[in-house]
Amino acid sequence: MGYDILAIAPTSFFADYGCHVRILEEGRALSRRGHRVTVSTYHNGRDPEGVRVVRMPRVPWHAEVRVGSHYHKLYFDALLAARSLVAALGRVDVVHAHMHDGALIGYLVSRLRRVPLVFDYQGSLTREMIDHQFLRQTGPWYRPVAWLERMIERLPDTILTSSTNAANALEAGRARPGPPVEVLVDGVDIGSFGPCDPAAVERLRGRYGIPVGREVVGYLGLLAEYQGVGQLIYAARRIVERRPNTHFLIMGYPGLERYQRQAHDLQILDHVTFTGRVPYEQCALHLALADVAVSAKQSASEANGKLLNYMAMGLPTVAYDTPVARELLGDLGVYAPSGDVAALADSLLAVLDDPCRREVVGRALRRRVARQFSWDGAAARLEQVYARLLSGAVTAPGRRAALVD
Repeated sequence: MGYDILAIAPTSFFADYGCHVRILEEGRALSRRGHRVTVSTYHNGRDPEGVRVVRMPRVPWHAEVRVGSHYHKLYFDALLAARSLVAALGRVDVVHAHMHDGALIGYLVSRLRRVPLVFDYQGSLTREMIDHQFLRQTGPWYRPVAWLERMIERLPDTILTSSTNAANALEAGRARPGPPVEVLVDGVDIGSFGPCDPAAVERLRGRYGIPVGREVVGYLGLLAEYQGVGQLIYAARRIVERRPNTHFLIMGYPGLERYQRQAHDLQILDHVTFTGRVPYEQCALHLALADVAVSAKQSASEANGKLLNYMAMGLPTVAYDTPVARELLGDLGVYAPSGDVAALADSLLAVLDDPCRREVVGRALRRRVARQFSWDGAAARLEQVYARLLSGAVTAPGRRAALVD
């Protein structure tokens, strides 16, 4: 008999980017294994296939999707808490909360229903607020928010992280023992991300006006400075000067105008195509336009799920040298020192200039992701977590619990 799982997602689910993909694919994979997943989320976003979605009451003056921290979340979370309590009136075996405010709401729901709380840790709350320029480390609110972050991290029965480095950082930052921390690395739907119809790829290339004969460097993700997009565009300028037959395909949102202006100012706009937001269902087709993929993200703790999508598409990948990138790409990645734009450009040039190496590495990356990073495997490990919590088995506070592959 499957579990009834209430997932609490304090975000505009579904909005075609990183953490939303994790919420969706975890839910889909659990559903395929016979569990019933309900996602309780904000009023805006779209309803994807494969999971049941319930939403807080609609707020008509704030209908657009916003990425990251914003003041509206203060009352959004109050409305979401009320909606989640209503959703929990039915059968609930486990509360699975995403992000810190989700864990706080989840604690209330789980204790009222006397069921376990699993916290899906997406990265540091204070770090995210700083990245989105919502909080300053020298400002008066930093210490209270940091205290709140530490307090929330003591509430769950188990914490899941998407990388080993995030788990290590979380445990190292504790002043006293807390809940067990388990690593549940992101996955990829290998059936959806893979070879695409060549005719459809050519039509898409024509639609975007990518000139014939140009080799394409692809980026797919949020457009933001903490993702390194500005540094990537500076690297593009260096590459275009030395290799004019290179084209950059930058796919994502929300900072479209800012980075278009940067490319214009650097006089490379005719070598860069900005697609805007790409629906998740069309990501594979868009990535099929690329010959090489890139990520300039510098975070040492946050997930970097785009790398798995690149790998599944068989794209040789250049990334800044972070523990998260190393955990996913292994020895098959091409790395540049974090924050070094010149090295990032040189690494991309080295891969672009070696088509034989690109083909061999691309095939190896697809094999690696199929073997180690499937969502079905992640769901099987989640089942182990739920079963242990529901059986009353306890992992000693502050100790790493093992998840069996």
